[in-house]
Amino acid sequence: MSGHSKWNNIQGRKNAQDAKRGKIFQKLSREIYMAAKASGPDPDTNPALRLVMDKAKAANMPNDNVDRAIKKATSATEGENYDEVSYEGYGPGGVAILVHALTDNRNRTATNVRVAFTRNGGNLGETGSVSYMFDRRGYMAIERAGLDLDEDAMLEAVIEAGGEDLLTSPEVFEIYTAPEDFTAVRDALTEAGFTLAQAELTMVPSTTTEVTPEQKEQLQRLVDKLEDDDDVSEVYTSLEE
Repeated sequence: MSGHSKWNNIQGRKNAQDAKRGKIFQKLSREIYMAAKASGPDPDTNPALRLVMDKAKAANMPNDNVDRAIKKATSATEGENYDEVSYEGYGPGGVAILVHALTDNRNRTATNVRVAFTRNGGNLGETGSVSYMFDRRGYMAIERAGLDLDEDAMLEAVIEAGGEDLLTSPEVFEIYTAPEDFTAVRDALTEAGFTLAQAELTMVPSTTTEVTPEQKEQLQRLVDKLEDDDDVSEVYTSLEE
């Protein structure tokens, strides 16, 4: 079965994310607020809220922060209003980049994203210029250390859970699902006794782009700059890992 491997990229960015933990919590609070405000404070009846709460748990966000964001969203006061916006463009070496943001000021966010692209070897494109290269997928990773299971047995478990694709490396099993099946597959694998090192809805490139080491370094600076922006929630690229 085929798919796009994310594991190396996830591992490579963990230390950088740890250094930005406070900012990550701020962004997660915004996502929790929006999800709770849109469809209610109960994660059992609000799948979007449950997903972002799981994301917050994976980031070791304190429960108090989560509770405050939900309480704020369900209070009687009007509160903030954020817009979901996307930006598309190309980075060094022609790598496609898709940026998702939650913002209360579209002009500020658009300016910051444009500056990040132009100052780091990229070009901001029009709407639709690269989004067609990405597919929404569910993604899960199960580390193989201490797991007495070969690829055939894991594939059987994935199929039984309702997953679509399995990628295998010496370090990890990576599972991909249709976005609408993500929650059911995640829960089925968890109930089967598997520990998920990563579980998220993501955007997967249909094709990937190889670059030189120098271009990759410049691309990483661009991605770092975008992720540093308070309004940017996710950055996806077509980089060949």
